[in-house]
Parts: sequence; C-alpha cells; structure tokens
Amino acid sequence: MKLRLIVGLLFGLSAAMSMSSVSAAVDEEGAKALAKSSDCLKCHAVDKDKKGPSYKKVAAKYKGKADGEDKVTKFVTSGPKVKVDGGKEEDHKVVDSKDPKQIKNLVQWILAQ
Repeated sequence: MKLRLIVGLLFGLSAAMSMSSVSAAVDEEGAKALAKSSDCLKCHAVDKDKKGPSYKKVAAKYKGKADGEDKVTKFVTSGPKVKVDGGKEEDHKVVDSKDPKQIKNLVQWILAQ
C-alpha cells in the first residue's frame, strides 16, 4: 500500500513538472522583434503611454480575466477601430505574422508586463 502511495505521489509530481515545462516561458526577444517589425512600438511602450496605452495598462486591464489572451489576440490580428489622441479614430495595425505561435508569444509577453 505504501509503495502505491509513493508511486502515485511520484507520478503526480512528475506530471506537474512536465506540465510546467510545456507552458514554456515567453520568448521576450522574439516578442519584441515581432512588435518592432509590426510597428507596435510606434504607438505602445512597455511602461508609458504613447499614442496607445502602455503594455502595463493592457496587462492590468486583462489581469485575472479568463478571456484576456483571446481578446488581445483578436485585437492584434483583426485591426479594429481604435480611438487615439484627440479622440480621432483609426484602424489598429495588424500584427505582421500569420504564425499562431509567434502571435501567442507576443500576446503573452504583452500580458506579462
């Protein structure tokens, strides 16, 4: 009985450790490169507002929300109308990638700020 308990605990620990390695850390350099090539950094900065809100504000807005990643992904891939300085509306630029992994990495980087 003790052997089963020990094996069960070891299996559970092993599964937990492998799950944490599956959700790998954000590739910050890759996210920054995509943000730069997509002209995101012309309107956004990590810690200060520019023409658009800082990434810290974006992250705070979606913190703890289950659909936050989906909403930011849709926002950066669909080009919705946005209000900018002075209340003017314009189309938000679309991320310069069709690779779902690159887009997910960018969104996770934004939300990690």
